Amino acid sequence: MSATNASGINFAKYRTLRSFLALYGVMSFLILALMAILYYESMKTQMLSSHRLAMQLESESYVPRLKKWLENGHNLATFPKDLAYKTALYGYDKDLLVGNIHRSPYDFNENIGLHNRFIHLIIPLSPYGLGEYYLVFETLDDELWQHQTLLNSLIFGSILFAVLALIGFTLSRMFLRPMNDAIALLDDFIKDTTHELNTPVSAILTNLEALQENDFPPSVEKKLKRIEIASRTISTLYDDLTYLILNHDLAVHNTELNLSNLLHERLDYFRHRIEQKRITLDLHIRPDTTYLIDATKATRLIDNLLSNAIKYNVMGGMITVTLEEHLLCIQDNGIGIPTAMIDRVFERYQRADKSVGGFGIGLHIVAMIAQEYNLRISIESEEKKGTTICVRWE
Repeated sequence: MSATNASGINFAKYRTLRSFLALYGVMSFLILALMAILYYESMKTQMLSSHRLAMQLESESYVPRLKKWLENGHNLATFPKDLAYKTALYGYDKDLLVGNIHRSPYDFNENIGLHNRFIHLIIPLSPYGLGEYYLVFETLDDELWQHQTLLNSLIFGSILFAVLALIGFTLSRMFLRPMNDAIALLDDFIKDTTHELNTPVSAILTNLEALQENDFPPSVEKKLKRIEIASRTISTLYDDLTYLILNHDLAVHNTELNLSNLLHERLDYFRHRIEQKRITLDLHIRPDTTYLIDATKATRLIDNLLSNAIKYNVMGGMITVTLEEHLLCIQDNGIGIPTAMIDRVFERYQRADKSVGGFGIGLHIVAMIAQEYNLRISIESEEKKGTTICVRWE
């Protein structure tokens, strides 16, 4: 699973925004489609009403001629024609008797209808005392109303779409405001926390280094180690929080850094935590492996990978560290990551196991650094079997 494009809280925020906009967009489309259909039907009804009026007026002069023809013996050759419309006469069984229309109407129960570009007006002749006959007037639809309908739909639809888009943008900002406020509040809390952590943690570590120069009974040394482990854990957390908040303001000094030496230094830094959990190290570190990177950022990347491998490992577990040219892999045989969480572990404030301490920012920092230096991160994990995270570079 690639993680170099992870963007933490922004990713989560905009994923939520995309979901909202997708739902809003579907609803807007359905509303516009429904309005377009209703407008089309309205224009069609208006067009048919106009033709009905004209045809009915024409029928007032035609029906007397038809009556006279019926009374004179139904001679097909003399069937009266209308100058304005095509005409046809149908019997009571809806069969064509005579006429010159192009298409027969589909439904004799409707008064007027549009069928394949032809408009048909159906006039029952029984009210005129002419028996169970049906007179049909036909004319060709010029489709001008359809072009006008399409043009109006595009114009007014575009205006309505712009209005809906503006409303959607406003709603999305209102929708995200509580989340942004919560993020800002959390960031302010972290800033205040890191500020308050710095002085006491530095004092504890300084005094521990001074105490280590003295000889103490084993029971006291054991307690001092526990204090050092806790202090270094807090110190690592402080470094992560400081980097997360101030990384845009920190000066970057990329140098050809010896990753092999840095990796040994960071392993030594975590030695007491490793010993406390009785973890076995399996090291495959290629000497003098270098990479052009800022030392602080390389330290944060390695520290977070090692810290997670220790934190989520089991008592008496193993950590395998592999450093080769263009590759760094850290593997543990700890609790693993649930399958549903693997795609989200690089997001800010996400933790695979909330029973373990931390803010859930370590792997987010790793993803930030990887993105900055175009590193490729892959993660493989299985619950109760362990996790392997690899960093590759050119």
